[in-house]
Amino acid sequence: MSIKKWAAVTAAVLAFAGAAQAQQFFRIGTGGTAGTYYPVGGMIANAVSQPGKIVATAQASNGSLANVNAIAGGSMEAGLSQSDVATWAYTGTGAFEGKPKVTDLRMIANLYPESIHLVVKKGSGIRTVADLKGKRVALDEPGSGTLINARMVLAAYGVKESDIKPDYIKPNQAGDKLKDGSLDAFFFVGGAPAGAIAELASSGAGIELVPLAGPQIDALRKSSPYFAVDTIAANTYKDVPAVQTLAVGAQLVTSAKVDTETVYQITKAMYSDATQKTLQAGHAKGKFITKENAVQAVGIPFHPGAEKFYKEMGLLK
Repeated sequence: MSIKKWAAVTAAVLAFAGAAQAQQFFRIGTGGTAGTYYPVGGMIANAVSQPGKIVATAQASNGSLANVNAIAGGSMEAGLSQSDVATWAYTGTGAFEGKPKVTDLRMIANLYPESIHLVVKKGSGIRTVADLKGKRVALDEPGSGTLINARMVLAAYGVKESDIKPDYIKPNQAGDKLKDGSLDAFFFVGGAPAGAIAELASSGAGIELVPLAGPQIDALRKSSPYFAVDTIAANTYKDVPAVQTLAVGAQLVTSAKVDTETVYQITKAMYSDATQKTLQAGHAKGKFITKENAVQAVGIPFHPGAEKFYKEMGLLK
């Protein structure tokens, strides 16, 4: 091969390697397909992808706990997580008590409030959490934030897991079992409206939401201040009146190991006018995903790339 040809081939190989290196893959762990994380994560991934630079993909998962563990293990670059789970992981408390702290966990953005739903069939007679004793109750899958929160709510009312007949399944499966009568109630934590619950409310006998309010919930909030009082508005689900409940923040988290410029570009793209319109049109929780809300209720350090963007916007000092 002539020197000229060799030089041309070498230049082409280096250019290809450089392009491949420049293209960053950014996998975002979401949740089950029937929840809120999955559609919201998909919209974010589509909006922040930049052909030739950043390829963002949303991947279904078991939810918060699974996403944090995947980020820690390097099989995901980012994921959606409840604010309580992210804080526990970073500090080695709560569900991460006695486990290694996930000290590399970093915040990209606080997104929207996630409401705790306790769903029962219309006319079931279940009016309060205490009424769940002896009943068949789905608590979601291991690895989900819902399972952790459901256990906390049950404990607040003095209901042990041994007092109920627990089932550890996803909300869409729980909805099917509630409909066919093989389940009495299920918990779900996510942005309202959630697809699986909306579908259930519109079919068959309909649903009711059990309120989470009163002295037991006040005591729970005192011991776990990351819970906020929340209301699921009337007719969020067909024929369901307004109900008071609790909420935690849904957050987009990543690892300190992810490149600063990549996270900066992703954060910037999330709050562009085009992305904001897409998010607001695409899901009821999209209107909450604003740069102002992004810096609220944050219990772990920001990633330097996200921090750079929020400082430019005057949202962080």
